[in-house]
Amino acid sequence: METALTRLVGVRHPIVQTGMGWVAGPRLVSATANAGALGILASATMTPGQLRDAVREVRSRTDGAPFGVNLRADAGDARERVRIIVEEGVRVASFALAPSRELIAELKDAGVVVIPSVGARRHAEKVAAWGADAVVVQGGEGGGHTGEVATTVLLPQVVDAVDIPVVAAGGFHDGRGLVAALAFGAAGVAMGTRFLLTSDSTVPDAVKARYLAATVKDVTVTRAVDGLPHRMLRTEFVSALEASGRTRALAHAVRHAAGFRRLSGLTWRRMVRDGLALRHGKDLTWSQVLLAANTPMLLRSAMVDGRTDLGVMAAGQVAGVIDDLPSCAELVERIMKEAEEVRERLGGA
Repeated sequence: METALTRLVGVRHPIVQTGMGWVAGPRLVSATANAGALGILASATMTPGQLRDAVREVRSRTDGAPFGVNLRADAGDARERVRIIVEEGVRVASFALAPSRELIAELKDAGVVVIPSVGARRHAEKVAAWGADAVVVQGGEGGGHTGEVATTVLLPQVVDAVDIPVVAAGGFHDGRGLVAALAFGAAGVAMGTRFLLTSDSTVPDAVKARYLAATVKDVTVTRAVDGLPHRMLRTEFVSALEASGRTRALAHAVRHAAGFRRLSGLTWRRMVRDGLALRHGKDLTWSQVLLAANTPMLLRSAMVDGRTDLGVMAAGQVAGVIDDLPSCAELVERIMKEAEEVRERLGGA
C-alpha cells in the first residue's frame, strides 16, 4: 500500500511503531523494520553511547530497512544525539516535543527525514512552517503524555491545516483503523501499545499479562505522576500517588530520582533543571518536578524490572481491546490484510 508516508521514508507499509522508552529497543525496532513498517528507537532512556550501539545493532539485524530514532528536543545533549543520527546514517528523526527550527534545519541538511509528534493543530502548523517533513498527530486516546481532543476530531483538523504527510496516532490497532485514518486524509498510522503487546517486545511476560487483562475502564489519565496528563493503566502505585499528600509524594519522588540518577549518570542539578524545563508555565509541585525529570525510572520499574507495584505502565485506550501477542511480522501482515479487505468491501458497497 503506497502512501505519502511510504514514499517519504521508504517503507512498504504505512505503519509506524512509536518510540516508547524502555520498550522500543533494537529487538522490537528491527522486527518492525523487517516486517516492512517504520520502527522507531526510543533514545531518551539511553546514553549517547548506548544509542550509537543500538543503532548499529538494528542495522545488523536488518537488511538496509529504514528505521528512526526518537529524541527529546529539550534534552541538554540533543545536539550530540543528532550528531550520532547523522553519523550513523539513520533515515528518520522523530520528536516527542517540537524541535527548534535550527534543529530541523540541521537534520534536513544532513538528509534526515524529520517527523515531530504533536497534540494540537497549532503545533503541527508551527513545525510544518519550520520545515518538518511529516507530522505524527496523537489524539487523546493515545498512551503516555496526551491531550484531551479525540483523534477523530484532531486528525482532520491537522490534515486540513498542513501540506505535509500526517500520521495518525491514538486508538489504532487494526486494519479497520488504518483505513479510517486514510479516509480522514492521513498517510498512515502510528501505534505504541499494539507494538508493546507483541512477542518481539522485551517487556516482561507478567507485565504483558497485566495489559492483556485490562479493560478500557482500566486505562486512566492522571496528573499525579508529573503534573501533566498521562494516560496509563490504573495500578496500586498510581492510586497511591493520587492519594498521597505533598510530603509523601516528595519522598516517593526523591527515592525514584536517586535510582534514575544512578542509572543515567545525571547530576541532581541536571535532573532538577530538566524537571524545571517541563514545569515552565505549569503549576507543578516540587515532587512533580522531580518525577517529571525521572519518569523514565518509573517506566523502567515496570517495563524492564516487571515491578508494576513500583512503576507506571503507559497505555493507550486500545489496551482494553487487545487480547493477543503476535509477532511484529504477523501483526503488520494482519493489519494490511484487514485493511485491504475493508477497502474491497467499501469499494463494492
